[in-house]
Amino acid sequence: MDTAAGEPGRPLDFPDLLNARDLGGYPTTDGGYTRWRSLLRADDLAQLSELGLQALADYGVRTILDLRWPEEAARYPSPVPVRLPQLRYARISLLTYTEDEWRLRARDAAKELWKCVVLEHVRTELRHVLGFIAAAPPEPLLFHCVAGKDRTGLIAALLLALADATPEAIAHDYTVSGDNLREGYLRRYPDAERERILEALRCPVEGAYNMLAFLERVGGVRAYLAQIGLSADDIARLRARLRD
Repeated sequence: MDTAAGEPGRPLDFPDLLNARDLGGYPTTDGGYTRWRSLLRADDLAQLSELGLQALADYGVRTILDLRWPEEAARYPSPVPVRLPQLRYARISLLTYTEDEWRLRARDAAKELWKCVVLEHVRTELRHVLGFIAAAPPEPLLFHCVAGKDRTGLIAALLLALADATPEAIAHDYTVSGDNLREGYLRRYPDAERERILEALRCPVEGAYNMLAFLERVGGVRAYLAQIGLSADDIARLRARLRD
């Protein structure tokens, strides 16, 4: 295993980010490991300082995919287009076009079932997001939302599943977000109720395993991606992102 990029699941040293990490180094069901420096996940890049932006560029990231709602992006604009114009930047809202529309569609789904609700009800948006990643140049691509745990976590879980990462690795990559964010969010919101913050950041392991069970019921991750409209070439390119 190439460990040059660090320990699998460990936060990257991008100043001002709490939950940035590479999807490389995770074990796969055939005894291999996922590829480093191809796909990265993160929390909101609007937080980045000049040092953080430089660290992002130095790591080799060449494409940014912002999964936030338009309202979120308007409140906290990404610094990437202005400060790193050499990078390719796109924003595709994952959870419907607006936050209000998503609330109507999701109807307060439990965290343990949230990923399944998205897979069931956000197929068009998922096709757009994954199609963008499939068509992107092969250089490192980073995708993010706000905390980098749910929307970002779903895309990461699908890509890891397609790469045949072990269920334990997929579950770990999801649940570790809560650990990464906890202390930083408690410092960031000192006047907020501690238990509310901890509940908001909770990433239950059942959420990952329920998602994998959902995929099994529809024939597996490849079958699901075909059902939502991705071509065989798209699916092969997505898998190649993390596997040789």
